[in-house]
Amino acid sequence: MGRWVRPEVYPLLGAMGFVTSMVVFQLTRNALLNPECRINKANRKLGILENEDEGEKYAQHNLRKYLRTRQPQVMPSLNRFFSQEDN
Repeated sequence: MGRWVRPEVYPLLGAMGFVTSMVVFQLTRNALLNPECRINKANRKLGILENEDEGEKYAQHNLRKYLRTRQPQVMPSLNRFFSQEDN
């Protein structure tokens, strides 16, 4: 008989896959978009860069601009449900 994986393992594998993909995303984003991360030798020789505009663009990305206009609630519908009074 072949070995089998217990069903309890699948949620753990899903969570680990999600976390791994987030780590890969962040590392790729840092390597490709961060102005302080210099991969090639020519950029590393420059030392301190004067790139305030590029750094501001990296820090204020589209997701942060979108979230700035939203209310800081994790589950707005659940909050509304529990905050409404029933008479």
